[in-house]
Amino acid sequence: MNKTNLPIKIIIFTVILDSVGIGIMIPVLPSLMTDVLPGKTVAEAAVWGGILASIFAVMQFICGPILGSLSDTFGRRPVILVSLIFMAFDYIIMGLATSVWMLLFGRVLGGITASTHSTAAAYVADISSSEQKAARFGYIGAGFGIGFVLGPIIGGLLGEIGPRIPFFAAAIVSALNAAACYFFLPESLKNKNVKQFLLRNINPFNTFKVITKFDSLKVFLLVFLLYSISTAVYAAIWPYFTAERFSWSPGMIGLSLTVYGLCFAFIQGVLVQPTINLIGRYNTVLLGFGTEIVAMVLIAIITNGWFLIALTPLASLGVIGQPALTALMSDQVDERNQGSLQGVISSLTALSMIITPLSMTWILAQFSNQSSEIYFPGAPFIASAILLTICVSVFLFWAPKNLQVKSFKN
Repeated sequence: MNKTNLPIKIIIFTVILDSVGIGIMIPVLPSLMTDVLPGKTVAEAAVWGGILASIFAVMQFICGPILGSLSDTFGRRPVILVSLIFMAFDYIIMGLATSVWMLLFGRVLGGITASTHSTAAAYVADISSSEQKAARFGYIGAGFGIGFVLGPIIGGLLGEIGPRIPFFAAAIVSALNAAACYFFLPESLKNKNVKQFLLRNINPFNTFKVITKFDSLKVFLLVFLLYSISTAVYAAIWPYFTAERFSWSPGMIGLSLTVYGLCFAFIQGVLVQPTINLIGRYNTVLLGFGTEIVAMVLIAIITNGWFLIALTPLASLGVIGQPALTALMSDQVDERNQGSLQGVISSLTALSMIITPLSMTWILAQFSNQSSEIYFPGAPFIASAILLTICVSVFLFWAPKNLQVKSFKN
């Protein structure tokens, strides 16, 4: 194995294992929620699922910038290790939960330390040149996709045994992931780029203030937020939407996520760099976002579950724009603030998971009620498509084209 590429291979492996742990539990969420909320329908349980997802995201929104800033001071490796260990405890608590309040506690704990993906991105930025960043951010996305191939398969199969088994499996995966990082992952942050530890740096709003001093980032961050809010519809309602619309079992939900994960991994791992080489970063963002809009509209109106599976390659093509956008943002921040930037990106992602689960599960519940005037479970995807259209307009007309990196001391 090429020693030069060893760190990137380890960090991708870490992301794979982390996403396996997440993917394992997705197919059984409807079953778990109806188990701890006896007498509730799937649509009613989805609302509580949205509340739990939003609580998780609130904690991530608050703590993401803090952990990102701490990784700029103490290094990426310890932050990743702590996150994985606490995530394992979160899964155990959820597996043992007998009430929605225990699930709430688990989501609070998990949200505080949910920084693996963003810290991995900062790690990649540390060891990559400007030309390598988009492709390597794509590799991280591919690793996430591979994990989603394996996770839902495992979760779907284990979910047929019982809705709690996948959570204990996820805890084991997180523990193994932490062990792998402890023994094989070197630190990426160079001593010359270490920031001095200051109490104000663990204030999440101060981190936002520091990052927004890079003027060229402001529109990009707004675009990223709008994109995240709209595309978070998949994670927020997919198990509930497919169970309601197509009466899918946990195994079938797992299969659908597996197909998506395969396409996701191929696109981010193979197609990102060739597409950027062919049409450039800006056009790659537009291609991805435009494809996503079309896919959302089609998903909303499809009534046959097998047509939905066939549509998956088109839906997953939309993710090709995200690594290009992340690379554009990363290039505008100096080496001392990569962790802070990724923490802010994590926080914006979390903000989307505060807004989207609450709003989209509510929309799903309203349009899935058989007594309502309009029965249309695909309504959340139409709402997301409209928002993403606004996002494309902002990027097209206001995103800066000529960029120059500045450095700020903090």
